[in-house]
Amino acid sequence: MGADISASLRESHEAAQAAREVIELLEVLWERGRDAVSPAPVSTSQLRVLYVLERGDGINLRTLGTALGAAPSSASRLCDRLQALGFIERAPSEVNRRERQLRLTSRGESYLLDLRVRREEALLSAIATLPQATRRALTEGLTGFRGAVDAASPMPGPTRLDDTARPA
Repeated sequence: MGADISASLRESHEAAQAAREVIELLEVLWERGRDAVSPAPVSTSQLRVLYVLERGDGINLRTLGTALGAAPSSASRLCDRLQALGFIERAPSEVNRRERQLRLTSRGESYLLDLRVRREEALLSAIATLPQATRRALTEGLTGFRGAVDAASPMPGPTRLDDTARPA
């Protein structure tokens, strides 16, 4: 039984290392794609804001800060630049006059859509070279990983993007 636990831990460490390596590779790939989408690319932290707002449209700064693991003042500074780019808007809350709701603008939604299209194109060119069984295993593994992450750290709003947020 101890050998089973040891093998399981080793496999978990190997999977974590492989995931880390892929994430680092994707970060480099994404940086190139983000530069092509907008002349004033957003930072990784600002991109996280856009993702959170896409899933939790109309949230306030406190909720955004919690989702980002940042203080509301830090979240506010991130939003300042995004608002200056026209990617988000702040509007009076329908529930509490003292609060402001954060929403993606059509320009912000368009930015995310364009970014996803470019990313998917880059991924498709690499994935198309994989054997069919490897593609299926990749899909199964990534779907399982997504479920585990969603279960461990849920974000505000729906965790799955609806079909309108995905490229065709």
